[in-house]
Amino acid sequence: MPKGPKGQKRPADVIGNAVRVMQFATGEAEEEFDEGGKNKAAVALGRMGGKARAAKMTPEQRSEIAKKAAAKRWTKEQE
Repeated sequence: MPKGPKGQKRPADVIGNAVRVMQFATGEAEEEFDEGGKNKAAVALGRMGGKARAAKMTPEQRSEIAKKAAAKRWTKEQE
């Protein structure tokens, strides 16, 4: 049976999928949700990373990085 991106089981064919959706809509079956597969501690550390890095830099370093970023944005091909 095919698996979704997070390992959940899915029906193998279109008709089976349609039947499953109908079961969810009518309340015959309950949909199972994964509450996110990420480690909450790692997510919290990731959120702090940019702020901690900015706090360690001098204003001149931050300005230089910002100038490089702006130049990169403007040199990209505009679609």
